[in-house]
Amino acid sequence: MYKSIKISIALLFFLAQVVGAQDDKTEDIGTETVTVTKAYTPTVSDAFKIKSMPNLNDSIVLQKKKIEYNIFSVPVASTFTPSKGTASRVEKIPPPVLFNSFASAGGGNPANIMAQFYTSHEIDRESNYTIALDHNSSRGDIDGLQLDNIFSNTNLDASFKKRDRDLDWGADIGVKHQLYNWYGLPEGVYDQATADGIDERQNYFMAEAAGHINVDDSFFKRADLKYRRFWDVVGSGENRAIFNTGFEFPVNEEFFDIKANVDYVGGAFENANVNNANNDAGITYGNLQVGINPSLTMLRDDLSLNLGVNLVYGMDLENSEGNFYIYPAVIASYRLLEEAVIAYGGVVGELRQNSYYDFVDENPFVSPTLNIAPTDSQYNAYVGLKGQLLPNLSYNIKGSYTAENNSPLFKLNPQNNFRDDEKGYYFGNSFEVFYDDIKTIGIFGELNIDVNRNFTLGINAEVYDYNTETDNPAWNLPNLTGSLFMDYQIGEKWYMGANLFFVGEREDFSTVVVQNVPQSEFPATLITLDSYFDANAHVGHRLNNQLSIFVKAANIANNNYQRWANYPVQGLQVLAGATYKFDF
Repeated sequence: MYKSIKISIALLFFLAQVVGAQDDKTEDIGTETVTVTKAYTPTVSDAFKIKSMPNLNDSIVLQKKKIEYNIFSVPVASTFTPSKGTASRVEKIPPPVLFNSFASAGGGNPANIMAQFYTSHEIDRESNYTIALDHNSSRGDIDGLQLDNIFSNTNLDASFKKRDRDLDWGADIGVKHQLYNWYGLPEGVYDQATADGIDERQNYFMAEAAGHINVDDSFFKRADLKYRRFWDVVGSGENRAIFNTGFEFPVNEEFFDIKANVDYVGGAFENANVNNANNDAGITYGNLQVGINPSLTMLRDDLSLNLGVNLVYGMDLENSEGNFYIYPAVIASYRLLEEAVIAYGGVVGELRQNSYYDFVDENPFVSPTLNIAPTDSQYNAYVGLKGQLLPNLSYNIKGSYTAENNSPLFKLNPQNNFRDDEKGYYFGNSFEVFYDDIKTIGIFGELNIDVNRNFTLGINAEVYDYNTETDNPAWNLPNLTGSLFMDYQIGEKWYMGANLFFVGEREDFSTVVVQNVPQSEFPATLITLDSYFDANAHVGHRLNNQLSIFVKAANIANNNYQRWANYPVQGLQVLAGATYKFDF
């Protein structure tokens, strides 16, 4: 009874507190600010782990019995004897037998002869020398000609080279003899009696000496010097001296190059220009060039860039006149698609030194009465794409624009019936050099196919468009050229090859000298030279490692085309010979 009264009093007190709280719900209980001084970082305490091997105090647990092992060794006699291993042998391919010399000779129609000799001999581990001889000649006649057309070309060269630890140096000497005839008389102009009195033979001679040095791991990289003497049997002579040197300086990841050169050419012709009615004075010339070419080469992952400028001072020593020239020298290439597409381009210019020797090398039928002057090649701008489309297919496409002042062109000398020079080159049967300012647009394309290791094929073509300052045609320059070549190795013993050339139409004109009349008013006739196609092939057989035989055919189409006006070439030519390799 007493406990019940106490419980009742507690319940009444609790209810009174609840009712009082509800009545005071409108009163403001106030606010309190709580400041957190540390971020909450809960942790997990180690859980209680049950021991893997609990202690047992049970008296019925069995104790492990200790076991002892005894091994009884019994000797056993062994008769096994392992055989010795031997390494497997790889079948070796014998290395090719190399020889340091060879000699080649052959002959064929029309009375053609060729001979070659080459040897390279090591004096010691650091030095060696080479000797080379090359001869080509023909004594055959071309039908329909009034003059003799034989020719001969012989070269003899020797060189010495020595390699030291940080440099290499060497010297070269060479001599050359060329025999040609001015056989290109205009058709139907002179009778045979007049032709029989013409001395049409010309002989050219050349001797040169050169030396060079190349240095590794040095700012100074190279230097070379060449001197050449060139002359003929008509009293013409020319001297040429060329010195080149180069330096290279690394600048961070780039290279700064400085190239310098000095180029001199000078000579004299005993005879006057064929356009002059009288042979009363000779021609002398002398041209000196001093140039420097600084450039900066930058190489990146896919970019190669060469930024340079060509500074040249050219002097006409005969007239004591000089000019300073500045040319661009910028070349770049960029890999667009690895090896498949490589873009390249450039803008380059130069003061090109011309010489009697170079003109004869391009056209041996020039007269010994030339005006020799340098060519101001202001710029040659080009851009192209090249690359490897397939592992065995490569290509090259290029477009160019060239501007040249004083560009040399070959054109026929006039018929000068007032001259009586020692040699007969004034009958409209020789060529002079005519200088003109020319701007040229060119497009070039090339494909090379390696069908396999034994067969290669290539084809290229180039189209030109000329714009001359005189509004004349670009004399004797074609608008289209093309070529195709092929080499095929037929097994181990046989080999063959072929090349084909195409040259488009060219233009020239013939004139006749009239006394007391300006050259521009000479009677003239325009000449259009037909395009021509020349096919050549060769086949050979190796009898052994040292001896092989060959047969060559030239102008297979048997076309007596004219490379130069009034100068037909020989027809079909077949030449057979042998080559022998040996150690000397």
